Amino acid sequence: MHVAKSLLAGAFILASGTTPSLAQERIEDTVNAVIQPLMKQQEIAGMAVAITYNGQRHYFNYGVASKETKKPVTDQTLFEIGSVSKTFTATLGAYAQALGKLSLADPASRFAPELRGSAFDGVSLLNLATYTAGGLPLQFPEDADHADRMFGYYKTWKPLYPASTQRLYSNPSIGLFGYLAARSLERPFDELMEHTLMPGLGLKHSYVRVPKDQLGRYAQGYAKDGTPVRVGPGALDSEAYGVKTSSSDLIRFVEVNLHPENLDADLGKAIATTHTGVYKVEGMTQGLGWELYPYPVSLDELLAGNSSRMALEPHKVQAIVPPRPAPDNVWINKTGSTGGFGAYAAFVPGKNMGIVLLANKNYPNEERVKAAYRILSELEEK
Repeated sequence: MHVAKSLLAGAFILASGTTPSLAQERIEDTVNAVIQPLMKQQEIAGMAVAITYNGQRHYFNYGVASKETKKPVTDQTLFEIGSVSKTFTATLGAYAQALGKLSLADPASRFAPELRGSAFDGVSLLNLATYTAGGLPLQFPEDADHADRMFGYYKTWKPLYPASTQRLYSNPSIGLFGYLAARSLERPFDELMEHTLMPGLGLKHSYVRVPKDQLGRYAQGYAKDGTPVRVGPGALDSEAYGVKTSSSDLIRFVEVNLHPENLDADLGKAIATTHTGVYKVEGMTQGLGWELYPYPVSLDELLAGNSSRMALEPHKVQAIVPPRPAPDNVWINKTGSTGGFGAYAAFVPGKNMGIVLLANKNYPNEERVKAAYRILSELEEK
């Protein structure tokens, strides 16, 4: 049973069989106070916010999924989540390891005969998953950004740095990791994601390729100038930035990350692996897909770790030997964007709380982090 309360600018849904308590009303007030001004400031047409706290979910929906149809955003509206998809890709790779199909220490060329004799003989799957292969760029060069041409690019790629010494955030890096993980499982990536991983995680309406019968739930994205836009095809798009999901499914994903012990044993092991700290990068610890910070954490530390500088520039890394599982007192997060969407997911296992923000506009990471930080900080104080 769901209890719904109408709002002037959105809808609040408590996933419970009871009426909202005073504390829950305060959560609503906090979220409204943060999100409504943010949407106005950033000219965002629609947002879906979901919170999990002590095992209870709260949904807050604002604005419209499409300016043309005026269809309101709900907790079932599909949004592009951009690079938050990398956490799904990382989970699939960790699942393949749990099944014994690969080891993260394997050279990338083990699963890519096309790359034997290239620089990838000396690049591990773990390097690909943590952006430490040696300087793979943020995006494919335009002439290589196609499934039929990407291996030609990889074959001739020359590292800028030794593997495991520098982190340079990269779609071609973690994208190749996902592609090779799927090869180890002997099935196409999209099929594994939609028919194995997502159902195994309890996700009911998450997709790499949105099926025709779900297109009515797919929000319209908007570019900075207001032009309607949705993500287009590219090399390893599914693996690097291709997931479309709802706030209800993404908060479920956050919950299984908070409590992986409730999953199938191999999937639970995979989730735990993605939380393992592999490299220190200034104040942030790089996991698989996820990025970790000691908790409590300051807003300034989160803003630095989620900054353009961190995404666009190389950074020296310090290997954590051996890699360590994240403690409970850790803030784990990931941002994601496409041309017309902006997403953010964050959670703190030790506080049993997490949040997802989905918007049909790509607005600054800084604003997403500030909003989530303020909401979760006030939630913890209640």
